[in-house]
Amino acid sequence: MPLFEVETDSHIIITWANDEQNATSHAEECYPGESIVRLTKRPRDSWVISKGVLGVTNSGDDPCGQARDCLSKASGDKVHAIRLYMHETGKDLEQSRKAIESNMLIGW
Repeated sequence: MPLFEVETDSHIIITWANDEQNATSHAEECYPGESIVRLTKRPRDSWVISKGVLGVTNSGDDPCGQARDCLSKASGDKVHAIRLYMHETGKDLEQSRKAIESNMLIGW
């Protein structure tokens, strides 16, 4: 089954579908009211996201480990954990928020 990338106004959906019509139907079902901006059949059956695009580089730091440590020190308090992360890493508010929230989403 082919892999499709469906971009809507606010989301990028990666889904397996038999054809473009099924991929479109899936996107419309998941995000009703959003217009489909782009629909692409991926050339392979896997999806790759560049770590550089996400801001994760090979600088030697472990942003997830640091974020988990800050969440632990803050006893799960997101705002306090963001402040700790900013203080310990020197990152700005937006970078710190992304690091803490993404770790919260995956259950750390």
